[in-house]
Amino acid sequence: MATVLYDDGVHKCIAFTELVQGEGVQANQFAIAHNGEGMLLDPGGNLTYKHLLAEMADYFLPSHLRYVFASHQDPDIVASVNGWLLITDASIVVASEWARFIPHFCLKGATVGRMLPIPYEGMNISLGGSPLKLVPAHYLHTIGNFQVYDPVSKILFSGDVGASLVSGEEAAGVWEDFNDFLTRGSGDGFHRHYMSGNKACRLWVDAIRRLDVEWIVPQHGASFKGKVMVNRFLDWFENLECGLDLL
Repeated sequence: MATVLYDDGVHKCIAFTELVQGEGVQANQFAIAHNGEGMLLDPGGNLTYKHLLAEMADYFLPSHLRYVFASHQDPDIVASVNGWLLITDASIVVASEWARFIPHFCLKGATVGRMLPIPYEGMNISLGGSPLKLVPAHYLHTIGNFQVYDPVSKILFSGDVGASLVSGEEAAGVWEDFNDFLTRGSGDGFHRHYMSGNKACRLWVDAIRRLDVEWIVPQHGASFKGKVMVNRFLDWFENLECGLDLL
């Protein structure tokens, strides 16, 4: 199921929340389109590939796919990359740390000239003339972890930061009660287990507070919409003890 997060007639942000079939972990896939050019964010693996391809065509053609962004190296993020390389001319945007790992998902030679490595400090890219900011989120939960901030929609596509363990229609929704995210959505347990430590959390929160974020949209589960819920999440995450803090 596709959910349009933002649409001003030229610029669109779309979420796909129910494409995973079978026993795989629930995962959201995203697309940004501007002036007919497209970018896929964390397109997933073989469980989502053919469904995402069909859904994507409602917003832009495969021939207009310019970027496939991978927040990090996990299979639910980018295991389908070989398929996108074969049917499009898109560049694969991934951390420089993981650029040499991506070929393991692909036919020999498929990635030659197609990789756009992200430097450690992040960078900006242009999609059809619209700027997108690639924001570092290192050690949340891996080195070479990045997020996409779209200044037009003011959406932060946050990857595993903000993730929860809900699925179905609930994954397409927004959190109305933050305590529901912590308990029913298993947000507290997930982040304590998968994030590396409070120092990384604090550094990330400091960077995000410098952006004008209206909506945090993670790769798993529901999202945090509006300044109140965004700040509620940032305040909680800034003080979270997790990972190495708990050993």
